Amino acid sequence: MHSPDDNQSALRLHLPDAAATARVGGALAPLLKPGMVVALDGDLGAGKTTLVRALLRACGHRGPVKSPTYALVEIYVISRIYFYHFDFYRFNFPEEFLDAGLGEYFRDDAVCLVEWPQNAAGYMPTADLVLRLHFAQRARELEIVAGSEEGRECLMALRSGWSPAAG
Repeated sequence: MHSPDDNQSALRLHLPDAAATARVGGALAPLLKPGMVVALDGDLGAGKTTLVRALLRACGHRGPVKSPTYALVEIYVISRIYFYHFDFYRFNFPEEFLDAGLGEYFRDDAVCLVEWPQNAAGYMPTADLVLRLHFAQRARELEIVAGSEEGRECLMALRSGWSPAAG
């Protein structure tokens, strides 16, 4: 179930279970283009890694997908496209983004998926899409906000093709 947004720059989805969260990841996968940055915001356990895992699997990744909490970044190459999955949860200061040399990963030939982007605020490139996951009783609420023209294009395509019960 989604609610329309007048400016077409946001979409809200009710996700009753982990399978629905995974369906969103699968639906987003074919819409992302190299050069895009996707920020994932939400509390611990909100489903950020679940969504990324489904997205990567829908792109064709067959191996494990783990949270990069301790490694900071996990790298996947799928159909000659680099996918960088970041987790900045452990950053104490935004400057750690620079100290870790992570800016070099944000390239035109890569899709960057960033958990806890607020911990690198001011240093990380602007996100094309921001995915905000929130707990809502026994379900999740997902708000997707476009931060660029590419993000708006993804959002419009997702809006037109999303079905909460699609398999």
